[in-house]
Amino acid sequence: MPRLLYFYLAKRLFISALVIEAGLCIPVVMTSLFHYLPPTALRSGLLIPALLGTFPTVLYIALPISVGVAVALEFSRMASEGMIAVLYSLRLSVWSISLPAVFVALVAVVCGYWISSFVAPTYVGDMHDVIYVIRNSLNHRLLEPAQFYTFDHGSRTLYFKRWKSEDVVSGIFIHQFSKAKNEEQIISAQEAEFRRNPTGVLLIMSHGTFQSMKVGSDDMRTANFDQYALQIDMQGTGGLPKRNWIGVFEFPSLKFFHAMPPPGDQHAFAEWMSEAVKRIGLPIMALTHTLFAIGLVLTLASATGRGSATTAALIAIPAVHIAILIGSESLVRRDPRLVIVIALAILAEFVAGLILLYRKNAKFAVVPGIPAQLMRHGQSA
Repeated sequence: MPRLLYFYLAKRLFISALVIEAGLCIPVVMTSLFHYLPPTALRSGLLIPALLGTFPTVLYIALPISVGVAVALEFSRMASEGMIAVLYSLRLSVWSISLPAVFVALVAVVCGYWISSFVAPTYVGDMHDVIYVIRNSLNHRLLEPAQFYTFDHGSRTLYFKRWKSEDVVSGIFIHQFSKAKNEEQIISAQEAEFRRNPTGVLLIMSHGTFQSMKVGSDDMRTANFDQYALQIDMQGTGGLPKRNWIGVFEFPSLKFFHAMPPPGDQHAFAEWMSEAVKRIGLPIMALTHTLFAIGLVLTLASATGRGSATTAALIAIPAVHIAILIGSESLVRRDPRLVIVIALAILAEFVAGLILLYRKNAKFAVVPGIPAQLMRHGQSA
């Protein structure tokens, strides 16, 4: 294929894949964020960590289908406009015509493996940290007024009437049990300010009362204060509070394979195998989708542009991708041995694409008198 035409087709496919990838990723990421994040997440600083934790994973999962759909649309356009017929008339084989798309697919495969093995594991834990903060009310800006919140496994209860600013509340009430002093404590104040520090949040309360009572005693001691400080284990300036667990999906490539659990631990092994299928199987599907899309379009659409295979290709590529993705999430988690079914499905699509291309490959006879050099460049005498 002439070099200029090669780069022209590759550029069109690359841009189309990026546009489709954005069209797929942005709605999925935004839907995920709206599902997990409360309306106060923007002021609480959780939006960026949640976005970084979600986007890379969605990116490499959607990348193969974006490339496949972009190839299907481009080759359908070429067939409908008669460009395929023109390329055939230049004595270009199906393999030559497919070369720009295969190049774009291979670039997508490399990018997919890089994202799935290194980028996504690095940031996916941020999203789980955000969920951990939300479920445990560990960011003070997520707290809603006129509600009771419990912390430290139920040993501390917090309530306030309303927000005065993003860090100041009024009418605060705290009930807690101090193990160090073996006593119950009740703190109420007219106003309180949440001040973040590297170890958590320092709650500065103003103009209130402090009541305490020893366990087993009926003697209640009361004292007034102008200002009282209390350290709370919440999200401070040192970053998101860390969970007490880590998933296999957070391990980079080599550490991930070293962390493979024994098959005897069925639950852990199934979780690991499901993650392995997504990391290893999904990126290569950019190539299998590409070959299958080209073969399907060229088989169903005539070389002169009569008829269209766009609809068939746009249904087949997403259907195959979604079926394999669901299989890796559900079937493999249920029985890790079913990973063979997923591998065979990916291989079947690859073989089907090659067969369709092989059957459609035009074998032109060399016309006597045409120099071999012109034939190699796809030109006629």
